[in-house]
Amino acid sequence: MFPTDDIFAIRSDEEFRRIALELFRYQAEHCRVYAEYLQLIGCDVEMVADVEQIPMLPIELFKSCDVYGADTPPQIVFTSSATTSMISSRHAVADVALYERSFLQAFEQFYGDMGQWSLYALLPSYLQRKGSSLIYMADRLIRECGSGGFYLDEYEKLLADMAADTKPKILLGVTYALLDLAEQYAPKLENTVVMETGGMKGHRMELPKTELHAILCEAFGVEQIHSEYGMAELLSQAYSKGNGRFATPPWMRVLIRDVNNPFARLPIGSRGAIDIIDLANVYSCSFIATQDVGQRFADGEFAVEGRLTAADIRGCNLLVQ
Repeated sequence: MFPTDDIFAIRSDEEFRRIALELFRYQAEHCRVYAEYLQLIGCDVEMVADVEQIPMLPIELFKSCDVYGADTPPQIVFTSSATTSMISSRHAVADVALYERSFLQAFEQFYGDMGQWSLYALLPSYLQRKGSSLIYMADRLIRECGSGGFYLDEYEKLLADMAADTKPKILLGVTYALLDLAEQYAPKLENTVVMETGGMKGHRMELPKTELHAILCEAFGVEQIHSEYGMAELLSQAYSKGNGRFATPPWMRVLIRDVNNPFARLPIGSRGAIDIIDLANVYSCSFIATQDVGQRFADGEFAVEGRLTAADIRGCNLLVQ
């Protein structure tokens, strides 16, 4: 077993580096898919001496393989959103307590004591399917807050319940549902943080974040739109409190790779594909090459600017062929 308490006690870059390298070697031994991948690319595990040298597992492999490294059966399996033409990713989680500890500790880091908040979750596309890690997280957060709830398209009930609630509120919504609410009601929300997640899910045309957030700010009467960045393949989330810049908890890091050479790191400020290190992924793989595009800043924050297109993935194809 890996010493997971050390992960959530990280307070410095040196502690992150040490634990990341220890976990890399642990997963190189215990996660079969990652071990096979490292062998295929010719990685000598013992020669990896720094975090930026750790090979990232292509996120696509969560669709075709069981990325799992525990001796016991998984306690839960999270799946990604998918249209009828897509294959969902599967993330088998050996210890769901790791997920709960990660999202509870991260939420409190960014927003303080959960008991001071009410959480209202407008997540229809997630509620209507099984296996959503976001629904699992929102449900636990609502219970920790002690007030709030889930809503499908009951916009009038949602607004009435929020208006009657005297606590500070977080409205966590999938992007297209927040736009629907904005266009149909344009409610001026008081004492409320509006947090978007999840994109359009095929319900609407994707909009640039700056345009989307301007529409929502105007409709809801707020100065900033917050965002949550997470996915089924990760057990941790990053948060943005505005301006499209995400911050991570101490056990999570973002690196940027060249879209045409997946083994090449790009310097701070460069635009490229996003690699994520999530040390909470103890019993799957902590080192993930995503299909998101963005940049990392000197303070460790990052921005997501879109997704890899077919023209961008020449280098990524090398990872999965």
